[in-house]
Amino acid sequence: MPTLQSPNQNHLLAALPTAEFERLAPHLEPVEMRLGDVLYESGGLLQHVYFPTTAILSLHYVMENGSSSEIAGVGNEGMLGISLFMGGNTTPSRAVVQTGGQGYRLKAQLMAQEFKRAEAMQHLLLRYTQALITQMSQTAACNRHHSLVQQLCRWLLLTLDRMPTNELVMTQELVASMLGVRREGVTEAAGKLQEEGVIRYRRGHITVLDRAGLESQVCECYAVVKKEFARLLPDAALQRQDTAQARTAQQDVPARAPYQAGGLK
Repeated sequence: MPTLQSPNQNHLLAALPTAEFERLAPHLEPVEMRLGDVLYESGGLLQHVYFPTTAILSLHYVMENGSSSEIAGVGNEGMLGISLFMGGNTTPSRAVVQTGGQGYRLKAQLMAQEFKRAEAMQHLLLRYTQALITQMSQTAACNRHHSLVQQLCRWLLLTLDRMPTNELVMTQELVASMLGVRREGVTEAAGKLQEEGVIRYRRGHITVLDRAGLESQVCECYAVVKKEFARLLPDAALQRQDTAQARTAQQDVPARAPYQAGGLK
C-alpha cells in the first residue's frame, strides 16, 4: 500500500490558520485516485470536495455529442468542488483523474458549514476560485488563438508544475482528449518536440528532457496563469513549507487506509 501523504502537501490546506485546519483535520478522508477515475459527472450532485496531494485532476466540459475538452487542471495547489460555495450543489463539468495519486476528500456538507463559519478559509477559497477562473478563461483563449504545439507546451508545463518528476504517464489519445483535438494533431505536435529533443514519448510515457525548450515555445498563456495564482495566493505559496513542518510533528489526521475513488462522488 502506498504511503499516505500529509494533507499539508495541499497548498490550500497548508495555508489555513491552525484553528481552522484542526477543525477540518479529523474529517479529512485519505483517497487513492487512479488514472481515469471519474470523480464528478456534469450535473452531478456534489457529495465531497477533493484536495489533491499527489494526484492531478482534470475538469472537462462535455458537449451534447459526448465530445469534451479540458477547461482546467487541479493539483496540490487547489481543490475540486468550488461549485459548492459558489451558489450551487452540482457541477457543470466532468472531473477526471489525469495523473493517479493521492489526496483527501471532505463531505460537502461539512465544507459548506466551514466555509460560512471560517472567514480566513472563505477569503482563501474565493481567491483560489478567481485564479481557477483565470485558468479556464486563458485555456479557452489559448485553444482559439494559439498553435497546437503552443497548447501542448502550455499543458505540459502546467502539469509538470504539479509533479515531483519530469515523466508523465499519458497516452497521445488522452492528451488529445485533454486538448479537445484529433489524435493525429497531437502526434504531429509531440513528434516535432521529440525531434527537437524537448520530450521523449515512449509507450504511454512522456518524459520532458528540456524544460527550457518547452518554455521557449510556449505561448503567453502559461505565464498569465502562473502569475495570477502567485498574485492571488501568495499566502499558500509562502506558508506551505513552514506550516507543513510545524504540523508534521502533531498530525491530526488519523492514519486510515485510503478510500479507492472510482465511482461518482
